Amino acid sequence: MSRKMFVNLPVADLGKSIEFFSRLGFEFNPKFTDDTATCMIVGESNFVMLLTREKFLSFTPGLEICDTNKSTEVLVCLSAESRAEVDGLLDKAVAAGGSSFREPEDYGFMYGRSFRDLDGHIWEIMWMDPAAG
Repeated sequence: MSRKMFVNLPVADLGKSIEFFSRLGFEFNPKFTDDTATCMIVGESNFVMLLTREKFLSFTPGLEICDTNKSTEVLVCLSAESRAEVDGLLDKAVAAGGSSFREPEDYGFMYGRSFRDLDGHIWEIMWMDPAAG
């Protein structure tokens, strides 16, 4: 079975978030973009909906948005094709205003690094040796 995946994340400033993720090389689907939301294309069947906080709250009546300085709701992990791509994406994230999160994890057959985006969401970038899979 093949499914598409949409991760929904609240953001404080949609424009700044679009600029941040554009600098990491992501593109956006204009059909699903307005002043309250955008659809970031992660892969052929994987997307991240960046939603203004108000829009996000409209999907979760009666609940609060997690304060990412105190709690974590989700870890988003993306694959990379090489160790160099892991490092490159992390460097781009930091240059775009994000922050490195945790020390690199190096298991030989698997390598990963993490960053926090402008809203404090944690993104992990992982490479795994295809021969180890």
